[in-house]
Amino acid sequence: MTTVKTGHPATAVEISPSSSIVTRSLPFVLTIGGGLGLLAAFLLTIERLRLAADPAYVPTCSINPILSCGSVMKTAQASVFGFPNPLLGIAAFSVVTTVGMALLAGARFRTWFWYGLQAGALAGVVFVHWLIFQSLYTIGALCPYCMLVWIATIPVFWYVTLANLHTGRIRLPRGAHRAAAAATRYHTSVLMVWMLAIVGLILQRFWSYWITLL
Repeated sequence: MTTVKTGHPATAVEISPSSSIVTRSLPFVLTIGGGLGLLAAFLLTIERLRLAADPAYVPTCSINPILSCGSVMKTAQASVFGFPNPLLGIAAFSVVTTVGMALLAGARFRTWFWYGLQAGALAGVVFVHWLIFQSLYTIGALCPYCMLVWIATIPVFWYVTLANLHTGRIRLPRGAHRAAAAATRYHTSVLMVWMLAIVGLILQRFWSYWITLL
C-alpha cells in the first residue's frame, strides 16, 4: 500500500491507517483517561480529607501492607507543592476531560493550544514516573487510586504526542520520521510494553510479599 505524505514532509509524520486511527482515538483517550484520572483524584481528595479529620481513619484503598493509600498519603511526596497532589490532579484531569469532550463535539484548537496540552501532558507523565519511583523505592507502598492516575496519565501523554507528531505540530528532523512513523504504527504495542514494564517493576520490588499470597 502506498502511503501519502502531508504537504510538510520535513515536519509531519507520514499519513497511514495507523496515524489516522491515532488521530480518531485521541478524543476518546482524553475523555476516558481524563475521566478516570478525575475520578481517582476526587476519591483521593475525599480520603485525604477524612484522614486529616481523623488520624486513625483507615482509607478504603488501604488493602494490605503494600496496597496502602494511608501509608502514601502521610508522606511528603503526597504534597510535593505544599498541598495534596490530588488537588492538582482534579484541575489537570478536568482540563483533559473537557478537551476530549470538545473534540468529540467537533471543536478545533489553535496550534498554541496543542503546545500547551503537550507541555501539560509531558509534565504529568514525568511527575507520575517520579511518583512511581518514590512509591516503589522510597515509600515502599502502593496507592491503588494513585495507580489509576498512572494508568490514565500515560495513554493521555502518548496519544497527545503521537497526534502532535502526526500533524507536524511537533517538528522533527527528517531522520527521525521513520522512528515516529514506527511508533505510530505500533502505538498500542508501545503502550502495552510501557505498562508491562511498570507492572514488572512492581512485581520485582514487592516479590517477597506477593509470593506469600500464593
